[in-house]
Amino acid sequence: MKKAKVFATAVLTAVVALTLAGCAGKKSGTGNSGKSETTKHTVALITDTGGVDDRSFNQSAWEGLQAWGKSHDLSRGNSGYQYFQSSNESDYIPNINQATQAGFKTIFGIGYKLQPAIKQSAKDSPKTNFVIIDDSIEGVKNVVSATFKDNESSYLAGVAAAYTTKTNKVGFIGGVKGDVIDRFDAGFAAGVKEGAKKLGKSITVINQYAGDFNAPDKGKSIAQGMYSQGADIIFHASGATGNGVFQEAKAINQDGSKKVWVIGVDRDQSAEGKYKTKDGKSANFTLTSTLKGVGAVTEDLSNQAMKGKFPGGKHLTYGLKQDGVGLTDGQLSTKAKDAVKEAKQQIIDGKITVPEHPAK
Repeated sequence: MKKAKVFATAVLTAVVALTLAGCAGKKSGTGNSGKSETTKHTVALITDTGGVDDRSFNQSAWEGLQAWGKSHDLSRGNSGYQYFQSSNESDYIPNINQATQAGFKTIFGIGYKLQPAIKQSAKDSPKTNFVIIDDSIEGVKNVVSATFKDNESSYLAGVAAAYTTKTNKVGFIGGVKGDVIDRFDAGFAAGVKEGAKKLGKSITVINQYAGDFNAPDKGKSIAQGMYSQGADIIFHASGATGNGVFQEAKAINQDGSKKVWVIGVDRDQSAEGKYKTKDGKSANFTLTSTLKGVGAVTEDLSNQAMKGKFPGGKHLTYGLKQDGVGLTDGQLSTKAKDAVKEAKQQIIDGKITVPEHPAK
């Protein structure tokens, strides 16, 4: 299976475009201040609390925005594109206000937690384009909602885990409970179950939430517990908290006592899985990563907005069929890749319906 071209023409024709310019944190990311003096379209990105360097969701969005800016020869700052980093939820409204006051024409809210702030700001600033990623806002004409069928890519991750585990124990670490992480949780469990069924074996899924998307220490502690219980693969859907999962897996693999794996989330996290074995050989413990076309959607919506074609009021959804989510080949065996490929086609053909919420 191809590694998600951050997400191909199918996604890009289905989405809309925006421009990003602004300030990092509550301080300007450039020497510019006040409103833009250019007539170019400008785009601002408001991060969730994980930060723009979370190696996951926010980072994917920022990479997409940077690609958009580069393609139009725009500079980072108030006359081009920029991000406003949120340290906590109380930063959302002030960051959005700072972006609107600086004259940004399109503003992205990255993550479902920004939904209330984006909704209120869109009503307060009806001439500004807004995008909410990973949630929906209905009935507001200057807002585009973009959501992803993460349950579908997570199902594939579950199949991959089932075909890889040696201990028949795998783990799932979630960030904060809610509809979005429910999709990762439910899809992964369903994929593991189906994979185990086809293989004629029983596989246990150890499930735990950190209650935070920005707590690497918690991620490391939870991963340590799961690996000590016999899990040899952990799938995390926990933003920057997942950095701790990678830290723990790296320590175990470098020690050489056993081989453990991590399944990355939202973007290809294979770089986080690189390590040196005891005998000095290069190796990798990122089994695979689920992919989410946040960067592609950010880039494309920015382009659409620049062209005056912002699809305000619409709710856009991206799944496997639209190439909006996917799974990397990573370190998967041929047998696992074949099983994933088969499952993917069955989902696209409607032969498999993946649950969006965990079984009670």
